[in-house]
Amino acid sequence: MIRTILALIFSIFSIISFAQTSEIKISVLDAENDESLIGATVYFEELRKGAVTNLDGIASFTEIPSGRYQIRISYLGFQTIETTIETTSEKTFEFKLEYGGGDLDEVVIQSSRSTRTVKKIPTRIEFIGAEELGEKAAMNPTNISMVLRESTGIQMQQTSLSSGNTNIRIQGLDGRYTQLLRDGFPLYSGFSSGLSILQIPPLDLRQFEIIKGSASTIYGGGAIAGLVNMVSKTPDEEPELEIMLTQTQALGSTGNIFYSKRNKRFGVTLYGSGHYQKQFDPDNDEFSNIPLTKSISLNPKLFYYPSDKTTFWLGINGTYDDRTGGDMTVIENGQSGIHQFSETNISKRLSSQAVYTTEFNSNSSLNIKNSVAFFDRNLSLPNYAFKGTQTNTFTEASYNKETAKSNWIFGTNLYTTQFDEDDSSPIQRDQTDITYGLFANNIYDLSEQWILETGLRADYAQDWGFFPLPRVSLLFKPANGFSSRIGGGLGYKIPDIFTEEAAFNNYRNVLPIDKNNLEAERSYGANFDMNYTTILFDKISFSINQLFYVTAIQNGLLLNSTNNGNLQFENAKASILSKGTETNLKFTYKDFRWFLNYAFIDTRLSYLPENPQKPLTARHNAGSILMYESEKWRIGYETFYTGKQVLSNGEETRDFITMGFLVMRNFKWVTTYLNFENFTNIRQTNFSPLVFPPQDSPTLTEIYAPTDGFIFSVGVIIKPIGNKDED
Repeated sequence: MIRTILALIFSIFSIISFAQTSEIKISVLDAENDESLIGATVYFEELRKGAVTNLDGIASFTEIPSGRYQIRISYLGFQTIETTIETTSEKTFEFKLEYGGGDLDEVVIQSSRSTRTVKKIPTRIEFIGAEELGEKAAMNPTNISMVLRESTGIQMQQTSLSSGNTNIRIQGLDGRYTQLLRDGFPLYSGFSSGLSILQIPPLDLRQFEIIKGSASTIYGGGAIAGLVNMVSKTPDEEPELEIMLTQTQALGSTGNIFYSKRNKRFGVTLYGSGHYQKQFDPDNDEFSNIPLTKSISLNPKLFYYPSDKTTFWLGINGTYDDRTGGDMTVIENGQSGIHQFSETNISKRLSSQAVYTTEFNSNSSLNIKNSVAFFDRNLSLPNYAFKGTQTNTFTEASYNKETAKSNWIFGTNLYTTQFDEDDSSPIQRDQTDITYGLFANNIYDLSEQWILETGLRADYAQDWGFFPLPRVSLLFKPANGFSSRIGGGLGYKIPDIFTEEAAFNNYRNVLPIDKNNLEAERSYGANFDMNYTTILFDKISFSINQLFYVTAIQNGLLLNSTNNGNLQFENAKASILSKGTETNLKFTYKDFRWFLNYAFIDTRLSYLPENPQKPLTARHNAGSILMYESEKWRIGYETFYTGKQVLSNGEETRDFITMGFLVMRNFKWVTTYLNFENFTNIRQTNFSPLVFPPQDSPTLTEIYAPTDGFIFSVGVIIKPIGNKDED
């Protein structure tokens, strides 16, 4: 009888408990401006129920029993909140998220030179954060090429089979039209440009910022196609130690180590990288597709904080890189018989960076920076050598002033570059250039929906003249998930001998720059893009970005043959015109993310009668990246399509698809990973030869597809300190 009564009482309470369920609404806002956050995730831990906020920033739940629950609220680029709510009396809750979480650990963009977040900058800037950089470092721990290759509209163009030299092409334009910056310093141009991308490991980088289109007003000449600013990690009070070891089946071994620590007055970061790659011939054609490589890089930095408002840091970067490619027999045993051909690249880089920053008050600051970079390279082939040194210096002072509605930046800089060719060369191509610059930039809030950015740079380049560089951008951002940017500007590039055409010929018979008969290249360009974010089926966060662009280059630098067999630089009589579109889609559902992209690149050489597409520039490119990310696992599957290209002789190549697969497992202080890069083993030799006889003096073809094929790598990342993750 008692059991029956207890069972009846329990049933009654169960019915009452079930009946006491409610519809709960949770509103999620941006703490900075109280705007609704569309696509934020709200998750009830105990009930295992989740929802995504709608266009009004509200996540709705039905049949939530009355009680006390732990919830987690997260949104890309914001700090995650874990808190407790009581649903017995309250049915509507409001939470505000602060910037700084997720993939956008540092949402303040340094390349804009302001302290604004990426959402409030009229210039279109693509941001790659620390989390994604960690994935790309696992795919390729030796250099940054993997990071750049997977950005829409960017092509990594290999220019040498023997050494692996690679240039970045943004929107179909040669690598010399893109500025590579490290913490705002232009360190990787001129003589070193073809090797620079191969000599920058990604482990000590915190974020990437990519501006496509003319950015010369911000950082000076050369940023015609765009700029890439790599931002280094800085020390925190919590020490960090990260050790990364990777081994590939192609006999490549890489070790990276990073350490940082800060106390009240001083801080330090220490980075070291070592890489050994045995010569690799997957085609069995007796010619290396990956050169024998030995490289080491060291980068210590010392930070001093005399007060809360002042920071001074000094960094030294040293790199030694030795690459030998060509005939496998020569690499392994030396020259003999018909085995004569090899190419050796030995380069040394030493650079310093010094930065002083002080705040006069909460609204104004002064920034002074200086760098000196020295690069030495020895390129050796049978019966030929190209040797030289390049010294660059960069000094800049800038003043930043903020008001309630605007950001001002005023600055001046001095940039020098000096190339000194070895005295034994039969053709002396020494060149010295000095450029003085003044610049001003303003970002102004016209209203809550409209933000205007204007800038003007005035550069004077010794021997080349005066270059006024205006720039304007406009941002429209109504509070409905839509935003749009439009902008444009002018650019210029001082001629030097370090073009892709000259590098392909190993600078053999290339005549020096004639400053009396050549003019600087000039450009104008414009971008227009639209962004839209919404929620699909009340569960899936969806965003789209559509970009349209056009860039024209006048006085393009061409390398033409002369009557006596030499190669001479001339200015093009008509323009190089690059126009196209980029489309980026993103879907997010719980722990899954799916990225889709497409780029249409139409780059025409108007100075040729038939107005052809630029060689080695695919008009159609597309990609798909599917990611699963949780606290313990990170799994990615990538597919990339490269359309048909045209070679310099007019021959059309075939299109191809490459695929990759990455698996990472996080433990308390260790991460292990497996990477299957290009696992379908697409190689150019599947379609056409890379090397033509004779064996002792081979002809190397243009490279339009991967040369190394499938690369399998396994690695481990050890974080014994500075890691708060739990197993």
